[in-house]
Amino acid sequence: MIRIVIAEDQELLLEAMGNLLNLEDDIEVVGTAVNGEEAIMLVNQLQPDICIMDIEMPEKSGLEAAESLQENACKVIILTTFARPGYFRRALKASVAGYLLKDNPSEELAYSIRSIMDGKRIYSQELMDEDTSETSDHLSHKTSQTINKGSVKNYLTSIMDKIKLPTG
Repeated sequence: MIRIVIAEDQELLLEAMGNLLNLEDDIEVVGTAVNGEEAIMLVNQLQPDICIMDIEMPEKSGLEAAESLQENACKVIILTTFARPGYFRRALKASVAGYLLKDNPSEELAYSIRSIMDGKRIYSQELMDEDTSETSDHLSHKTSQTINKGSVKNYLTSIMDKIKLPTG
């Protein structure tokens, strides 16, 4: 079982991601945090396999939290809505295992989690700084094909479908 901590300051998205990932047979969300400080505390306390973090959160950003967790065995996946100059280089320096768009469908996030557990690093092409694009070889073929698809709405629609609620 892959144990996950999720850190996201938008509570609806936090709950949606947690619910979707818990529907996967091999993934269990063991903790949730609404800021970077709380994420660091939960990772140290619960020792998850992966911590998924929003890049911009109160108290400590996802990048600051990732930097603090470099010595921890937990692999960090950073999620963001759009690219900002210098963030990708900083994510690489913090040894994050994944740097992904929030727009990805939940199936793509689950695929990325499994790939990262298998030792791969997954980076969304759109988030890479121009001068660091040589790291694109870390993207798997499937990820590079599907990384642009979906939106936060996909997370919510997928939840509705899985729990059989109307999506109107």
